Amino acid sequence: MKKLAAFLKKPQGLLALALVLVLLGSMFAGMFNSSFYSVQVKKIEFKADHGTLSALLYMPQGAGANDPRPVIITTHGYLNSKEMQDAPAIEMSRRGYIVLALDMYDHGDSRWSSNIKVGDQFGTFWIFSQFDAAKYIYGQDFTKKDGSGNAYVAVSGHSMGGFSTLVAMYMDEMNSLKAGYRMIYTGLSAGADYSYTSAIAPQDQMMAALGSRTVGMVAAHYDEFFFNKSDAEKTDAEKAVKGTVTYKDFPATVSGKAFLGLAANADTGKAGEFYKADSGDLKDKDTVLRASQTGERIIYAPTETHPWNHFSIATTASEIDFYSHAFNGVTSPGQTNAMLSSSNQIWCFKELGNLIALIGFFLMFVPLITLLLRIPFLKKAVTAEVPVVSAHVKGRANIVYWVSIVAGALIPAILFPTLMDKQPAGLNVLSIIAAVFIGLGVVAAIVGFVLCSRKSAEPEQAAKYKTFGVGGAVAAVLALVMMLTFQNAAAILPLSHLFNEPTTNQVAFWAIVSGLIAAFITVCFYYFNKKHSGIQFAGYGIHSRISSVIASLCVAVLAVFAGYVLLFAVQAVFGTDFRIWTLAVRTFKVENLITALRYMPFFFIYYFINTVALNANTRGRKGGYATAVLLNIGGLVLWLICQYGSDFLTGVAVYPAQALNGILLVALFPCLGIAAVFARKVFEKTNNVWLAAFLNTMLFTIITAANTAMFWNLV
Repeated sequence: MKKLAAFLKKPQGLLALALVLVLLGSMFAGMFNSSFYSVQVKKIEFKADHGTLSALLYMPQGAGANDPRPVIITTHGYLNSKEMQDAPAIEMSRRGYIVLALDMYDHGDSRWSSNIKVGDQFGTFWIFSQFDAAKYIYGQDFTKKDGSGNAYVAVSGHSMGGFSTLVAMYMDEMNSLKAGYRMIYTGLSAGADYSYTSAIAPQDQMMAALGSRTVGMVAAHYDEFFFNKSDAEKTDAEKAVKGTVTYKDFPATVSGKAFLGLAANADTGKAGEFYKADSGDLKDKDTVLRASQTGERIIYAPTETHPWNHFSIATTASEIDFYSHAFNGVTSPGQTNAMLSSSNQIWCFKELGNLIALIGFFLMFVPLITLLLRIPFLKKAVTAEVPVVSAHVKGRANIVYWVSIVAGALIPAILFPTLMDKQPAGLNVLSIIAAVFIGLGVVAAIVGFVLCSRKSAEPEQAAKYKTFGVGGAVAAVLALVMMLTFQNAAAILPLSHLFNEPTTNQVAFWAIVSGLIAAFITVCFYYFNKKHSGIQFAGYGIHSRISSVIASLCVAVLAVFAGYVLLFAVQAVFGTDFRIWTLAVRTFKVENLITALRYMPFFFIYYFINTVALNANTRGRKGGYATAVLLNIGGLVLWLICQYGSDFLTGVAVYPAQALNGILLVALFPCLGIAAVFARKVFEKTNNVWLAAFLNTMLFTIITAANTAMFWNLV
C-alpha cells in the first residue's frame, strides 16, 4: 500500500489513476446504458425535411423487421442534447421498446440546412424536429403498425422538446386527414405547456388535434418557466410578482383543466390520474375538419424544478407508468420486461459511471501537464520562482483581506442578473459608478504625481507618491474601460453568424465584466496597499518571455487535445461521454470547435485576470485552494441557494424573472470551481499565469460551445 500511495503522488501515478477512473466509469456507464448489453445503442444520422438529424437509437435484442416494436422518440430542451434523455431511453429500451433519443436541429450533432435570419432562430428547431423524426421512424421496418397503417410511435420531449412534442401531434393529425393514417400514437411532454405552441395554432386546436390519443404532461410545481395561471386567474398579490420562478399547480389552472377535459369552473384536477377528455372539433377557421374524439389525458406534478425533470427518479417513474398505460395491449410478445415496475430503475447507475469518468477527465490535466513540462521546448513554460503576493497578515489587515475576498466573491453574483440580461437600468447605474471611479482615479493620479514631483519630497516619500499616482492612473483607465463596456453592452457579442450561441454570448459578457472588475480590484490593492508592503509586481506571474508564453500555449493545446482524444475514444468504444446532470463534456463536430475558437479571446480576458487575481489573493495562505474556490463560486452558489430557497419556502424566488439564468448557473459554477483549482495548481508548476489561463480558456470554452444551442446558419 505504501508503494501504491507513493506511486499515486507522482504525476505518472495520478495520471494512471485518472485514466483508470475514466475507463472504469465509462465501462460502468456503457453497461447500464445498454441494459447489460441486452440493448444495442447506436449513434445514427439521417436526412430529414429541414436538415440532418442525429440521434441515439436504442434497439432491444430481438427487435427488428421480424419483431417490430412500439417506438418512443424522446428529445431534450433548449440548452441540451440527446444524452440528456438517458433516463427514459435506458428505462424504456430495457422494457423492450425501441427508443430514438434525438438531437433537435441546431443542438448536439443535428444541423438545420437552410439559412436563418437573426431573430428567427427560435421559430425553427422545436417546431419541426419531432415531426421530422416521426416521419423517419414511420418509414423503418422495425416500427410496429396496425392493419390500417397507423404507427405505434410515441413522441416525448422536455421543455422546447415538449413544445416540439405537442406540435408534432398537431402536424401528424393534420397530415392524417390526407394520408388516412397516424404516424404518432401517443405523446408525453415535460416542462412545456401551450404558451409557445400558440405560434402554430390556438390552444383549443392544439388540444383538438390530440384526438383519441393518450397524452400526458409533466408539470413540475417549481418549473421556472411554464404552467402559470392566466392573468384573469391571478390574485392581486400574484399579479404583483414580475416573473415566473414561482410555485405552480397546473391541474388547478384553467389551461390545465382544459387539457384534462374539465370545465374552467370545475374542481381542481388531480395530478397522476387519467381523465377521459373530449378533444373538441378540429377546425380550419370555421370549417370542421374532424369531429371531436375522446382520449385519455394525465398531468404529473412532481415537486421539482424545470431541469430537475431530467434527473429525477419520480419523473422517470411517471414516464414508465405513462408508456405502460398508453401502449397497453400493443406491445410485442418479445417485450418480456414490458411490465417491470416503475420503481425498478437503473439509469442512475449509468449517471454514476458518467460522473466517475468526469472526475477522471478533470483529474488527468494537472499530471499530464506536469509530464509535458519535462519535454525540452515545453520546459520553457516554466519560469523562475516568484515571490508570494498574498503574504500572511494579522489584525486589521486580515479583516480587510477577508472583506475583500467576500466582496470579490459576491460582486459577480450580485451583478449576475444585470450582466446576463444586459439590463439597461442596472448597466446605467454601473456606468455611473465607473464614472465616479474614473474621477477618483484621476484625482489620485494628479495628487500622487504632484506630490512626488515636489523638490522637498524625500526619495522614499516621492516613490510612495509616484506609486499612488500610477495606481490612480491605471485605476482610472480600467474604470474607463468598464464604463465604455457598460455603455456599449448591446454592441458586445450580439447574436450573429460569428457568435451564434445565445447563452454563450450571455455568459461571455458576464465573464468579461467580472474579469474587468477583478482587474480593477487587483490593481487598486497592489498600488494602494501591497506595493507599500514590499510586494513586487513580478509576484503576479505576468512577466514572461515570448518563448515561455508560446510554450505555455503549446502545452495547453496538447493537454486539451489529449483530453478530447480520450473522450472521442471512450465515445467510440463505450458509447458514453463525461457528465453529471447539466454539466457535460461531450464530443463535438468541427462547427462547434470553430465557434469555440471565436469565443476564446473573450473568455481569455476572464480566465487570465481570474488566474492573476486568485494567485495574488490566495497563494501562500493556509487554505488557499478553498479560498480560491470560494472567490470563484461562493457568491454564485449563495445566489442559487437564496433564489431557490425562497422559491421552495415562500413560493416566489428572490429574482422571479431570472428563469433561464438560474439554470445556466447550475452548470457554470462547477466549471468555475474546477477552473480555480487549475489556476492555482498549474501556477505552482510554472510560476506564471499563462499556462493556467490558456488551459482554462480552451477547456471550458469548448465544453460550453459543444453543449448548448448553436445556430450555425445564422445570416
